[in-house]
Amino acid sequence: AKPDSQDICFVPSGSYADVVKKLRPAAGRGGEIVHLDGRVLGEHNGVIHYTIGQRRGLGVATGEPLFVVKIDAAARRVIVGPREALLTAGLTMEELNWLGDGSLEDACDKGLPVLARVRSTREPLPARLGWDGNGPAVFFDIPEEGVAKGQACVLYDFSSKSRVLGGGFIASTIAADERLSA
Repeated sequence: AKPDSQDICFVPSGSYADVVKKLRPAAGRGGEIVHLDGRVLGEHNGVIHYTIGQRRGLGVATGEPLFVVKIDAAARRVIVGPREALLTAGLTMEELNWLGDGSLEDACDKGLPVLARVRSTREPLPARLGWDGNGPAVFFDIPEEGVAKGQACVLYDFSSKSRVLGGGFIASTIAADERLSA
C-alpha cells in the first residue's frame, strides 16, 4: 500500500546537489539566467539547482510566470520562458530496448501508433514512432510538457494500453517552440 519511491535512495545527506558536485564539479559554478528572448534576467549559483519545468525558486521576478525551459550546462546558462515553451513535440531515444512485434526499424518506418510515458505520475500519451535523423523518435499527437534529456520513456501498445513495447532513455527533445529547436 506504500506509494512508489520517486527518489534516489543513495543520497547520504539528502542533497542531490552535493552528489552532482562530486560527479560534475563544473555543474556547481554560477552563470546566467536568460529569457528565451535573450534578456539576461539574473545569475544563478549552478545549473545543478534547476530542472526542466521548474517554476519556483528561480531567483528572478518579471511579473509573468517563468519556467526553466532549457539548461545549457556547457555555457552554464539556465533558459527560462513561458509555460508554452515547455511543450515538446517529440523525442529521440538511446539505449532503446524493443520488445514489440517485428523490428524497431519496421515500426518506425510505418509510423506505428504507441502510447508513450515520460513521467511516472502521468498517463501515457498517444504518439507515433518515426525517425529523426538516423535515430528512432517518438512524435506526440499532443505536445507533452517538461520532457528532458536523460528521463526514461516507456512505449506501450496503443490497442491494449498495457503491453510494453519497449523503452529507453531520452537522448534529445524536439521542441514544439521553434525558439528551442536550435
